[in-house]
Amino acid sequence: MTESKSGSGLRIAMISLHGLIRAHDAELGRDADTGGQVKYVLELAAELGRHPEVSQVELLTRQICDDRVGPDYARLEEPIADNAKIVRIPFGPKRYLRKEALWPYMEAFIDQTLSYFRRTGLPHLIHGHYADAGYGGAQLARLLHLPFVFTGHSLGRVKKQRLLDLDSDAKNLEETYRFTTRAEAEEMAIETASLIVTSTSQEVEQQYEVYEAYMPERMEVIPPGVDLTEFYPPTEGDPLPPIADALTPFLKDSTKPMILTLARPDDRKNLEALVRVYGKSAELQRLANLVLLLGTRDDLRELAPGQRNVLLNVLTLIDVFNLYGKVAYPKSHVSTDVPALYRLATKSRGVFINPALTEPFGLTLLEAGACGLPLVATNDGGPCDIIANCHNGLLVDPLDDEAIEKALLRVLTEPDQWTKWSENGITGTRQHYTWKRHADRYLRDVMEIVAAAAEPDLAEGKKRRRMPGFDRLIITDLDNTLTGDDAALAEFADLLRSQGDNVGFGIATGRRLDDARKLIHQLGLPLPDLLSTSVGTELHYGEKLTPDRSWQKQIAFQWKPDEVRKVLGDVAGLFPQSDKEQSQFKVSYKIDPKIAPTLGKIKRILREAGLRVKAVLSLEIFLDIIPVRGGDELSIRHLLYKWGFSPEQVLVAGDSGNDEGMLRGRTLGVVVGNYSPELEKLRKLPRIYFAKGTHARGIIEGINYYNFLDRITIPNDRIE
Repeated sequence: MTESKSGSGLRIAMISLHGLIRAHDAELGRDADTGGQVKYVLELAAELGRHPEVSQVELLTRQICDDRVGPDYARLEEPIADNAKIVRIPFGPKRYLRKEALWPYMEAFIDQTLSYFRRTGLPHLIHGHYADAGYGGAQLARLLHLPFVFTGHSLGRVKKQRLLDLDSDAKNLEETYRFTTRAEAEEMAIETASLIVTSTSQEVEQQYEVYEAYMPERMEVIPPGVDLTEFYPPTEGDPLPPIADALTPFLKDSTKPMILTLARPDDRKNLEALVRVYGKSAELQRLANLVLLLGTRDDLRELAPGQRNVLLNVLTLIDVFNLYGKVAYPKSHVSTDVPALYRLATKSRGVFINPALTEPFGLTLLEAGACGLPLVATNDGGPCDIIANCHNGLLVDPLDDEAIEKALLRVLTEPDQWTKWSENGITGTRQHYTWKRHADRYLRDVMEIVAAAAEPDLAEGKKRRRMPGFDRLIITDLDNTLTGDDAALAEFADLLRSQGDNVGFGIATGRRLDDARKLIHQLGLPLPDLLSTSVGTELHYGEKLTPDRSWQKQIAFQWKPDEVRKVLGDVAGLFPQSDKEQSQFKVSYKIDPKIAPTLGKIKRILREAGLRVKAVLSLEIFLDIIPVRGGDELSIRHLLYKWGFSPEQVLVAGDSGNDEGMLRGRTLGVVVGNYSPELEKLRKLPRIYFAKGTHARGIIEGINYYNFLDRITIPNDRIE
């Protein structure tokens, strides 16, 4: 990496948005979103911060102001270790939300993070963790022209299939987990990433392979580490840890070996199967106690429905099989209890089991192995590699109850093999799985990526044009938004002229520049201060229509229009529009909805062909294919970032699908009354006003709604 890029070292922005993240006493298992990923990102950030090549690691997450979870998650910044800190970005409701409820607020996260970067400067690299941060990080990387790294942790399509294998109802799964939205976010992250960090080879070969954007050459297996200062085997004379007192009330004979599992109550963890296997096996009950550490809870009735159902099912099975005195399930624990419990289980010559339906990695397996506890684990994902490397246990089919029972019995009844597995786990985890090893391999790859990346044109210190003197800006679509009501259009034009230079005027349109200029002249509109044309692929400013050079530099990234035409040439129901509708960075089609594939299938065709592009559908019949770094949602955010313009001072108005991106976020959105059906999904989002008036009348209604020409108010910002 050159001196000009690195300065005194690499600055990495890691993003992990959901769950409860704090640097001290992480509340792992508190809910379904606060588990292994939280531990992973905290320990990775700390290790990277210690590396001499790294100047700063910022772990971006969501600020939460909620008495139910405590004040720690409201702090805007918190140190993790030297050169590593948590930065909490406020977006969405102040209260805590489960991850599936965050999707409507992702554009607000992007806008807030842009403001943060503008204040503090750009990082060298963005690294998104999980689908939500994959979407947000990919959009930021596209906009700011930065390298992007993605770690999926758990992939939506894989999880969905595993749950369907249990005969789950597909409709209920979609309502609960938002798999369609999640999968599209994962596709975007995969196609944007220069590097995808995976934990296992199985993840590369079998899990990512089900995605259209799959490109294995950009994937690297870098197993995570385990903190060996906390996880080590027991020694003679160790006193009983405090967690032992929490188990005693449950167990008739606490001296028996322990079958131990640690998991949050989630369908994917397959906990009911484990209890069922134990309940049906008199031999397992004779040999060992079952200890379930299932997160923390104050009141079962206050848990999220999914968690509550899993726990109630577990408790029901304990009752059905009359397992009282044989199964322990303490209500709460602190982080220091976890390594102590592993050591207690090792001392009892017990076994650790992870019966999950799907397991991207399985950090608890490393922790248990490092403490000398043999493993029984699902034959999916991370456990396959961990047991192959460490030779410290057995793999089982999580859907085969008999196989689970046999594996547990083997560990508990073969003392010589138990000792061998225990010793192998202690040495194998230390040989293959340390955070230093992970960080060294990670930085080897990302240094190459950063060194090869072009200097971002929006980086701090670049010479920037000054925006004209207006303090607020109206940006509107042209066709069917401004046009369609001549009287309302004339009133809108007069309203703009009456504001003098105080209010800026911009147009975002799918038309080419020459065509848009001609129509603007015919309509008698004031000359726009900015024009975003050809579906957000061209940006021009002022009377001379000065092109935005930095936008021009980025838009050509990975753009292959001839290949787009070749790939879509034989697709039924797609007909190229006339030459006047085509442009340098836009390939346009008219579609016949009766015979053409859905938009999702068209995206799949393009991704499977290795094309990194966007497909935008408008009015249900017009399809535009544009560069992956194009689109009005990016062009508008580009100019706001470049000029330092606050989104709260920008009103955007539109009527169709190609306006959706710019309507979302922290700008003040107006959907005119004659909108097309694809915008209906925006109705419940904050800062999007659905006007009753059509065309320009709807824009005027939106201006009045926000009191935009005076002291701006945002009545629809209430998002609780």
